[in-house]
Formats: sequence, C-alpha cells, structure tokens
Amino acid sequence: MLADILITILLIASTFYLTIVLLRFLLQLARADFYNPITQFVVKATTPLLRPLRRFIPGWGGIDGAALVLAVIIQAITLFLILVAMNPLTLLVWAVLNVLDLIVKIYFWSVIAVVVVSWIAPGSSHPAIQLVAQITEPVMRPVRNVIPSMGGLDLSPIIVFLILNVISVVIGHMKVAAGLGSIGLGL
Repeated sequence: MLADILITILLIASTFYLTIVLLRFLLQLARADFYNPITQFVVKATTPLLRPLRRFIPGWGGIDGAALVLAVIIQAITLFLILVAMNPLTLLVWAVLNVLDLIVKIYFWSVIAVVVVSWIAPGSSHPAIQLVAQITEPVMRPVRNVIPSMGGLDLSPIIVFLILNVISVVIGHMKVAAGLGSIGLGL
C-alpha cells in the first residue's frame, strides 16, 4: 500500500513538472508572448534545470532541444525509480514515447480549451486563454490554410482532433510494441 502511494505521488509530481517543461518547449515553438504571466512562471520553473543542459544542447531554429532532452530525462528517471531493474535502451524508448504521448495530450486538451472558450468568451484577453490560443495556433494554422472557415464555422479543430487521435493511436501501438502497454502504470 505504501509503495502504491509513493508511486502515485511520484507519477503526479513528475508528470506535473514534465508538463511544465513541455509547455516551455511548445511556447518557444509557437513563439508565444513571453511577457504573459503564465509563461513567466513556466520560464522561472524550468530555467534552473534547463540552464546546465543549454551549455551542451543548443536550440535549432526555434526548437528548444534542451527542453526536449530534459523532458526525456525526467521521464526516464521516473520510470527508473518505479521499475528499478531495466535495460537503459528500453528505458530511453519508453521515456521518449511517454514524452511524445504527453505532447499530443497537451495539444488535444489545448484545442478543446480553445473551442470551448471560443463559444463561451470569444475575444477574451485573459492571459491563460491567450496562451492556449498561441500554443494551438501552429497546429491549427496549416489546417485552416487547407480548409477555410465556412460561413463563420471553423472546422479545423475537427481535423486537428482526427490527426491527434491518429497520432495517439500510433504512439499507443508503439508503446505496446516496446512493452510499455503491459506494465499498467497509466503513463
């Protein structure tokens, strides 16, 4: 029982911080407003661990490699602490797949938030709403370019949901192929 409680606490804490690190990656990828108070929190929370990594891992054209590496390291450490005796290569593969899966989940829930907010409070200037819109824009823009809005109805979220679900299914099958789907950690 105590082991289950500790594993749950570890998973919640690591997933929370991993989400903040991935948000920093996605915010930089989207070139979001870094004067936003929520973005400032994300930067302050991730800088202490990212600063040392940036000495060795530079960014590439707007892609923050250090944040991705930190996300994989956090996930690998979490898996290692839960499943102590593991092959390091398997641990790395599982960590990468879990990070990719979390990125897809962040986009999925961000698109849902943007859709709901567009119905409830269109044109809102709340920092959180602006931030979520900035995160989803790089995913939505290519779809909007292909499928324009029809009479004020934007169908791009439906296509983005379809694409994200396909990616999620592919990642799920890759997890099962790597042996991650059978261990029941809910990662």
